[in-house]
Amino acid sequence: MWGLEASVTVTEPALLGAAGDIVRNAVAEVDLACSRFREDSELMRLQPQMARGVSISPMFRLLLERALDAARMTGGDVDPTLGADLAALGHGPGTQGSPGLTSVPVPPQPVSSQPVPQHPLPAPRAPGWSRLKLGAGTLTVPADLRLDLGASAKAVAADLAAAGAYRELGCGVLVGLGGDLASAGPGPHEDGRPGHWQIMVQDLPADPAQYISLAPGFAVATSSTQKRRWKHQGTQVHHILDPRFGLPAEPVWRSVSVAAPTCLEANAFSTAAIVRGFAALDWFRTEGITARLVDSRGRVATTGGWPAETCNPGGSTGESITPGGGGHG
Repeated sequence: MWGLEASVTVTEPALLGAAGDIVRNAVAEVDLACSRFREDSELMRLQPQMARGVSISPMFRLLLERALDAARMTGGDVDPTLGADLAALGHGPGTQGSPGLTSVPVPPQPVSSQPVPQHPLPAPRAPGWSRLKLGAGTLTVPADLRLDLGASAKAVAADLAAAGAYRELGCGVLVGLGGDLASAGPGPHEDGRPGHWQIMVQDLPADPAQYISLAPGFAVATSSTQKRRWKHQGTQVHHILDPRFGLPAEPVWRSVSVAAPTCLEANAFSTAAIVRGFAALDWFRTEGITARLVDSRGRVATTGGWPAETCNPGGSTGESITPGGGGHG
């Protein structure tokens, strides 16, 4: 569904195989419900009839409800109705695994005293997510909209997989799906006591790296303008769109990482920060959101409880993160 690598780490090595099976099954169930890249998914089968109203499965409903939660908590910066815009930019069925869909470093932006020319944007449009009608029995989507639940669904899949493995096996588990990491249960033992998960946060290999200690039961998500890039009509574009215009957000940030109680929240805020650009800093500081933002010149800014120190991949600083306390409005 997402064309990414998955990882599973458990506190009981003997349970790794069983945990891997649980994670694969959780991801497969989400994929079958909402993938835009397979014709037999529930999303692709029902999409042509959604303007007339359709009945949806419990899993699809869960994924859509969580996507709408992400839209609400980000003021519409994360919108699940951008499928048609992504397709118009050349990102859709047939492009998954294409040599043209790559991760590339964003060239560092030079410091200039001259104003950067601004290209006119189309007039902002009405939020698509607010036009959906999700009733007790049916979902209705206006004919001019197409759903794309990819980003939030990946985060939900990580949350579901980690929680499912812990519930069934009773051990601590850390699940990674691309840039989304979710944990459940106790952390690895340190000096005979449950400790934190040790994680390196880094987007592409040349980007600044940082080691953190994540409290058990929390999550980290990283959104990037360097990954999932392709050429459209001779111009390189990326997959994070500004819902106001249906166009790729300005790449103010190379990447944004957020720590939160759930992967859904972390993914929603990291994606929204890409969309908001420089305004994300004041927003995150006001709301107490725990985040690390890397700008187009490779400079790092942190908000909330995220430790400021960065380090090279060869070392470990073990800064501890226990997200919480933000308003997340």
